[in-house]
Amino acid sequence: MKTEAEKLEVKKLEKKKYRSDRIRDHLANERTYLAWMRSGIALMGFGVLIVRLRIIRPPLAPQPPGNGWKLGLAFALVGVLSVLLSTQHYFAVRRDIDEDTYQPPDRWILLASLAVLLLGVGVIYYVFTVPLDYLQTFLLE
Repeated sequence: MKTEAEKLEVKKLEKKKYRSDRIRDHLANERTYLAWMRSGIALMGFGVLIVRLRIIRPPLAPQPPGNGWKLGLAFALVGVLSVLLSTQHYFAVRRDIDEDTYQPPDRWILLASLAVLLLGVGVIYYVFTVPLDYLQTFLLE
């Protein structure tokens, strides 16, 4: 048989589980996760766009696609990586909210900032290394 203290402790745990601030925390965690998913999808889409634009060739001057596919691949890989890491982070934060031990990690902010910074440098490099006469000869089908 359970003592009164044990019953009271169980009631406290059940009550704590459904507090409105905890629900808000879980919903905020889910919104953050969905924002990371959108960002990952956008990065993957931007990578595909870079590859597709680089492959378009002038009709009378066939040229190899060049190195644009590497930048597109980098965007796609960072997008996939952000989806995977955001999923892992969502479940870790969910567990920490339930255990009431959540501490915001700085490493994710630094990692995401570094990835976007490197991709931005890659885009700038890509834009300034493509010959201007090559850009003016595109013919969209």
